[in-house]
Amino acid sequence: MFLELKNLKKHFGEGDSRVDVLNGIELEMEKGEFCVLLGPSGSGKSTLLNIVGGIDRASEGSIVIAGEQTQGMNEKQLTMYRRKHLGYVFQMYNLIPNLTVQENIEVGAYLSEHPLPVEEIMTTLGLYDQRKKLPNQLSGGQQQRCAIGRAIVKNPDILLCDEPTGALDYNTSKEILKLIETVNQKYGNTVLMVTHNDAIRLMADRVLRLRDGRIRDNIKNTEKKRAEELEW
Repeated sequence: MFLELKNLKKHFGEGDSRVDVLNGIELEMEKGEFCVLLGPSGSGKSTLLNIVGGIDRASEGSIVIAGEQTQGMNEKQLTMYRRKHLGYVFQMYNLIPNLTVQENIEVGAYLSEHPLPVEEIMTTLGLYDQRKKLPNQLSGGQQQRCAIGRAIVKNPDILLCDEPTGALDYNTSKEILKLIETVNQKYGNTVLMVTHNDAIRLMADRVLRLRDGRIRDNIKNTEKKRAEELEW
């Protein structure tokens, strides 16, 4: 098993002010799976993503990626864990404003021991003609493509996507989903995506529904739809 979450719990505060956000998450994923996390606001989706990503720490439980356990890691070890295993795509693009498209993607390549070819990534994402432009010269969709490129060029084991289409219009959202689908199929990265968009579940291998910090449904799709076929 490639990714294992065992009895994952997270709370904030203590005593009367304690809030339990995750209440014993159990999950196993194979390498290359595309998994969508669904649930209402406050269900624990983003917290779970941040813990898998080493941005936040669990209160209890353990995470194992490719045989490597995060429990007990210090900050330096967590930094290396993030660098080695993970790529991030957020709703906000977080591009470096004074670097070109190509330079922003190269930043991701510098963080990897085995990066993918930058020119190949730009071509795959339809950014090669924009490679010399700065972020403020790009549309929102192009900026998100660049953010995906920066994450993917690392050749990460897991691509974590937190509402990657949340700030985009319908057509651009579908383009971004098609790109993530292409990346998953072409490079074999495991994808874990948080979304409020219920339609996106149809393109996933696995659908997890969270409520009150627990996985209420863990469903494998037997017939996936392609991103371009989705409607909402």
